[in-house]
Amino acid sequence: MAARYVMAIDQGTTSTRCIVFDQRARLVGVAQREHQQRYPRPGWVEQDAAEVWRNVGRIVPQALRESGIAAEEIVALGIANQRETTVLWDRRTGVPIGRAIVWQDTRTEDLVRELANAPGAHRIRELTGLPLATYFAAPRLRWLLDNTPGLRERAERGEVLFGTMETWVIWQLTGGPDGGAHRTDVTNASRTLLMNLATLQWDSELLRFFDIPAAVLPRIQASTAPYGRTTTVVPGIDIAAALGDQHAALFGQTCFARGETKCTYGTGGFLMMNTGSELVRSEHGLLSTIGYQIGPEPVYALEGPIAVTGSLVQWIRDNLGLVGSAPEIETLAATVEDNGGCYIVPAFSGLYAPHWRSDARGAIFGLTSYITKGHLARAVLEATAWQTREVVEAMNADSGLQARTLRVDGGMTADNLLMRIVADVLDIPVVRPFVAETVSLGAAYAAGLAVGYWPDLEGLRRNWRPAAQWTPRMDPAHRAEEYANWQRAVSLTFGWLRPKGQR
Repeated sequence: MAARYVMAIDQGTTSTRCIVFDQRARLVGVAQREHQQRYPRPGWVEQDAAEVWRNVGRIVPQALRESGIAAEEIVALGIANQRETTVLWDRRTGVPIGRAIVWQDTRTEDLVRELANAPGAHRIRELTGLPLATYFAAPRLRWLLDNTPGLRERAERGEVLFGTMETWVIWQLTGGPDGGAHRTDVTNASRTLLMNLATLQWDSELLRFFDIPAAVLPRIQASTAPYGRTTTVVPGIDIAAALGDQHAALFGQTCFARGETKCTYGTGGFLMMNTGSELVRSEHGLLSTIGYQIGPEPVYALEGPIAVTGSLVQWIRDNLGLVGSAPEIETLAATVEDNGGCYIVPAFSGLYAPHWRSDARGAIFGLTSYITKGHLARAVLEATAWQTREVVEAMNADSGLQARTLRVDGGMTADNLLMRIVADVLDIPVVRPFVAETVSLGAAYAAGLAVGYWPDLEGLRRNWRPAAQWTPRMDPAHRAEEYANWQRAVSLTFGWLRPKGQR
C-alpha cells in the first residue's frame, strides 16, 4: 500500500498530540491526552516522563484509527516538543530518574546566581547566544546531578541518559533499552546552554563550566535527518525530523524569509523572527538561536519567550474564579471599553524576554473602587499584548529588520478581542492561518521534506492560507500613553524577590 500521509507528535507542556496530515496540510486524524502537572514546592514544576510516554503509546494508534488509515500509509514521522524540560533515565531499564523538571521551574535560582559569579560565566552568551538563566536545561541537569544521591557517579559511568522530551520519546519509540536511538536536534540542543551556536556541537568549555559529564548527552543532528525507525507502539515508521515546538511553529507558519515573524500563544507566548544565515547577537534581551536546519547550514532566529500568557487566563479561571472557562475571558473583557486604569504584570516566576528578571513577581496596579471584573479581564488580555510589543520592538532593534506582519497560532488566537488588541498595540496586521496546529504542521513539514513527500519550501508556502486578519486602529497618542503606563508597571515588579538573608 502506497504511503500517502505524514504523522506528527507534538509533545507539549500540558498534553501530547498526534496528528496525521495529507499532502495539502489537511488534518485527517488527531488524538490527544493531557498529562499531570505537579507543583511540589513554590517555583517547582514537574512531570512524569513515564506518563508522557504512556500517552504517546495510546495516541499514535488512536490517531491512525480515527483517520482510517494503516501505518503502512505513513511516509514519515516528525516530532516537536516542549523545550528545556529536562529528563534523566536509566540506560539499562528505561526508568526515569525522578520527575522531569519543566521549563517553567525556577528551583535553580540559587545555583544560577552562584554560577553567574564563577570564572567563565561571561562566555555563556558568547558561546550559546543565551543568557545564564533558570529557563534552560543545563542548570536543571546540574541540579539533579548535585541533589540525587549517587547520580553523578552513575552518569560518569554512562549508566544514565539525559534528554529533552523529544530525545526521550525518540529513544523509547526506537527500542528503548533494546537499542533505542539517543538523539536530539540542533534546535533543542541549542536550548541547553551546552551547545556551541557556531559549531552546532556540544562544547567542552560549557561542559566543564556546568560540570556535566559528556556521557549523558545525546547525539546532535539536523532538524531533518534519520532519527531511526519505530519498533514499538506502531512499528516500521521512519522518524525523519525533530524540532523544538517554537521552531516547528516557525516552520509550520512558513516563515522562511528574513524578517518573517510568528508568535505562538499558549501557556506562554513565544515570538520568533527568522534572521536567515546571519547569527544576530542580541543586545536587547532576546535569545539568539537556531531557527531550524534542513540542510548542511542552519537558519538562525531571534526569539523572545514570554513566560505567562495563556496561563494568566487559567489563573483567573482556576484561582480567582472570575470566569468558568477560558473562552469566557473574551466575553467578560468585552463588557468594558478599556482597562479602567488597571494593569496586570504576570511575573509569576519572574519575567523572561526582554527583561530576564527572576526577582520580579506578579502585581496588579491601578486598582480603584471603579475597577470591575470586566476591567480585570481586559487587563489580562492587554498583558499579553503589551508583552508582545516589548519583544517585537527588541527584535526590530536587534535585527535591523522590521516585522511587517505577525503570524499567530496557538489556543489563545481563538480570542478575537485579544488578537485585535495585539494588532492595536503593535501597529501592524496580525494574521492567523487556516491550519492553527502549526507546531504539529511544522514537524510534519520537516519530516515530509526529509523524505521527498513535499519537494521544496515553496511548495509548503503554497499550502499556507490566512483564516483571519486584524489590522490596527488604535489612536497613536493613546497607544503611546498606554505603553508608557505598562512599562512603568513592569518596572515596579523588579526586586520583589530578594536573595536569602537580604531584607
